[in-house]
Amino acid sequence: MLTNDTLGKWDRENFFHPSTHLAQHARGETVSRVIKTASGVHIEDRDGNKMLDAFSGLYCVNVGYGRQEIAEAIADQARELAYYHSYVGHGTEASITLSKMILDRAPSNMSKVYFGLGGSDANETNVKLIWYYNNILGRPEKKKIISRWRGYHGSGLMTGSLTGLELFHNKFDLPLAQVLHTEAPYYFRRDNLDQSEAEFVEHCVAELEAMIEREGADTIAAFIGEPVLGTGGIVPPPHGYWAAIQTVLRKHDILLVADEVVTGFGRLGSMFGSDHYGIEADIITIAKGLTSAYAPLSGSVISNKVWKVLEQGTDENGAIGHGWTYSAHPIGAAAGVANLKLLDDLNLIENAASVGAYFNQSMRDALSDHANVGDVRGEGMLCAVEFVKEKDGRKFFDAADKIGPQVSAALLAQDQVIARAMPQGDILGFAPPFCLTREEADTVVAATLRAVTTVLG
Repeated sequence: MLTNDTLGKWDRENFFHPSTHLAQHARGETVSRVIKTASGVHIEDRDGNKMLDAFSGLYCVNVGYGRQEIAEAIADQARELAYYHSYVGHGTEASITLSKMILDRAPSNMSKVYFGLGGSDANETNVKLIWYYNNILGRPEKKKIISRWRGYHGSGLMTGSLTGLELFHNKFDLPLAQVLHTEAPYYFRRDNLDQSEAEFVEHCVAELEAMIEREGADTIAAFIGEPVLGTGGIVPPPHGYWAAIQTVLRKHDILLVADEVVTGFGRLGSMFGSDHYGIEADIITIAKGLTSAYAPLSGSVISNKVWKVLEQGTDENGAIGHGWTYSAHPIGAAAGVANLKLLDDLNLIENAASVGAYFNQSMRDALSDHANVGDVRGEGMLCAVEFVKEKDGRKFFDAADKIGPQVSAALLAQDQVIARAMPQGDILGFAPPFCLTREEADTVVAATLRAVTTVLG
């Protein structure tokens, strides 16, 4: 691997990488990996190393790499109209078409789509709209947002606050005061190991009810949650969790935001996680899978209930004071239209369901009996392996041992397979492109078993 060439030097001297140990990278202690090309489930760096990307970039290249249909749609749009804004009623064929395509696929109670660029700005938009909504309804005190520990909702000021992971709070003066965190629906990490799943759901509901009682329902505007916890560990909810949580929220007139940045457009083998788990959200956050990351685009999908109040607000106060320069950017919208067509034409969501189920079962078969594997879990094209020091009594490794990162590094070094070491635990995460074949799934499982054996025996 080239490490002292001009490009590597420029990288270390000029490029501020996100989620990176800045000092180590600047000193040359970490890899400066320049990705050159990609196709299907594989990426290739400038040195010719071909890697199977079992995490789809960051859960986002859902249709797979190298789809010329999307590249051509982007190029055609750039040649015809590279940009125009969407303020005061302006639109493009791509942005209008994509809005309809999203709503045709979304739960039936959804009404409109506001477009941004990434999941973080979409959730910032959601919070502003929720505050606006309650002000229009004459409820100025109803502003707090309940999130969950280990949830991930972005890394801005409000969205970094909503995120329930320490890394995104430390030394940033977060979370902000308007954000509360309740119990994560993480059955494997429950405090009381004697609890059944049903009892654990009751515990989560009781914790939420107690928080609402302490804070006062008249001060709480919304609850935000991912249908499946993503960056916090790839954790499907216990059976009955979402039905029970929604009962509480409806009782206290608290809006529900379903953050579907990861799960939207097929990741679970269903079009939306809301469909998968019977969630009736007031706002749905979308991003990653909307364009399969071929161009930046996100969205806030607004329900009929919320939209009517937003309309009322503009009748009373004039045009709504919210917008981004790049909202509904035509190049991103063109990528979204082509991406959603590909999902349909190639039956990729059906493949995510069938191959995803095969992949998860194969991973369980290969690793569940290992002495240091505490849990193998997943749903659709999401899978996680969680490591423990001892299964009896569920004793975890010391964080300083970095078992998860060690296994991830061994997986890449030995078999050129990319998985993600998840934060706050020794958890190896997988989120392959939807075009993954059973043979490629077998490759990932076999490579993971070798990596686990190398690190843990």
